[in-house]
Formats: sequence, structure tokens, C-alpha cells
Amino acid sequence: MRADARRNRERIVEVAGVAIAEQGADASLEEIARRAEVGSATLHRHFPTRQALLEAVFTDRVEALCERARALAADLAPGPALVAWLRAVGGHAAANRGLAASLLRGADPSLGRTCHAMITAAGDGLLAAARRAGEVRADVAVVDLLKLANAVALAAEGEPAEADRLLTLALTGIHPESPTSSTRESYLQHP
Repeated sequence: MRADARRNRERIVEVAGVAIAEQGADASLEEIARRAEVGSATLHRHFPTRQALLEAVFTDRVEALCERARALAADLAPGPALVAWLRAVGGHAAANRGLAASLLRGADPSLGRTCHAMITAAGDGLLAAARRAGEVRADVAVVDLLKLANAVALAAEGEPAEADRLLTLALTGIHPESPTSSTRESYLQHP
């Protein structure tokens, strides 16, 4: 793919992601093309269907979420890295406004399985490190944490501060039986 075509494709996916976060999965393709500063034909050349564009946006977001897990693991202690990533998962869920439901209507089922496996693997690494550091109970599974972050995002849709507050409240329950208050406070700090 030529460099200018690749830039156009990347810009379309970026703008579509913003439009979906603002308006949901039914955001206007014409508006996306206009905001991306490309013609409608260019958008359709890269993404012949709305479904193809939605899949590209979702895959891009999942890849970014997995990269965020790797970066946090390298930059933070295990507990704070896990918490920061779960906040990113909540943000990811909040920004998807109808995207998952739209994808379920016509997507290749392997897309969902692949993206779920990627997110689960990224979270598993962070959870295992936090568990080894004694910062998470042994009975906590990554799928539990992903469900929790997604449920909080759904419950507080459109209210990021409320979602963050609820997630913080819920995360205090994943500590070992008797964490010190200083551990609890540092664990829940925003990175």
C-alpha cells in the first residue's frame, strides 16, 4: 500500500473511532469521510462496507489496549499496572457505544474470538504479575476483571468520572485479605 493510501486509511479509522465514541456505531460514513478529509470514494475503497470499517476500528482499539498493557507492565509496579489497564479497558468499553452489538450482527465470528483472546492474554500477564507481587487475591481471574470493567462502563455510560469512581470502588475488593492502607492507597492511584 502506498504511503498516502496508508495514511488515509489510518486517518479514516482514527476519525471513525472518535465518531463512534460520540454518536455510536451508526455514525454517518459521509461525516467520517468529511472529518478525515477524504472523499466518500476513498473511504469506500478502503472500507467497502460499514461492517469493514467497524471491524477495523474495533481491531485497532484492541491492539492499542494490548499495547497499553505491555507499556504499563514495563513502566509501573504490578498492582498499579493492572489497575491502570483496567481503567483503560473501561475507557475502551465506554468508547465502543454500540460497536460490539453492531459487529455481532454480521462480523466474522473469528474476529470476536481473536480480539477476546488478545485482551485476555494481555490482562492475564498483568494479573499474574500482580498476583506474584501479592497485590491481588489468588481467586481472581482475568475474565472476572474484564466483566467488571465492562459492566461498570455500561452502568456509567457517558459519565467517565462516575465510571472511574465505581471501578475504584469495585477494585478495592481484589486486594489480598489484609493489605496495608498504604498499599491500598498506592494501588488505586492514577498513573
